[in-house]
Amino acid sequence: MEFKCETTYNWETMAVMAKAMRKTVRRKRSRRSHIFGWIVLALGLLLSIVNFLDGDPVGFSAVITWAAMAMILVALLFEDRINGWVAWKRLLPGTEGATAIFRPDGFDTATDVGKSQWKYDKIQLVAETAGYFVFIFSPSHAQLYDKAHLCGGTPDEFREFIEKATGKPVQHVE
Repeated sequence: MEFKCETTYNWETMAVMAKAMRKTVRRKRSRRSHIFGWIVLALGLLLSIVNFLDGDPVGFSAVITWAAMAMILVALLFEDRINGWVAWKRLLPGTEGATAIFRPDGFDTATDVGKSQWKYDKIQLVAETAGYFVFIFSPSHAQLYDKAHLCGGTPDEFREFIEKATGKPVQHVE
C-alpha cells in the first residue's frame, strides 16, 4: 500500500504543528511555563491594585508593569500562533510546499529544495488534529501532513497504516 500527501506550510499550518507539539512532547514544559506566566500576571495585578489603593500616581514603573503584563497575557493566549509565525518565518525558501510518499519501509519527502528519505523508527510520536497528521521527531522538529490532500486511501486507512509502520498509536490533539 502506498499513500501520497501534498502539504503547504504556512502560518496557520505551522500554528497547528506548534499546538500538536505543545500538547504532546512539550506538555510538561508548557504547563510549567503557563503556571509561571499566570503567577507573574497575578502578582503584577496585585502590585497595581496595591499601588492604586495607596494613592500612588500612575508613573513610569506602572506603565512598564502593565506593558509587561500585556505582553505575557498575549503570549499565554496566542502561544501557538506566535510559535507558528516564528517557525513559518524561519522556513527555508523552497520548503513551503512538500509532497510525501509513504511506503511500508519508509517515506520520501520532496520540496523545491530537494528530497529526503525517512524511516519510521525516527518518529517519536504521531499526533492527529482535525485536518492534519503531525509526525514529531523531537521537541523541536516535526512534519505536518494535510488530510485533505491525502491520496491512496482515507485518513482512517492512513492512521492504521502509520500505526503499524511506526508501532506507535496516533494521539489525538484537539
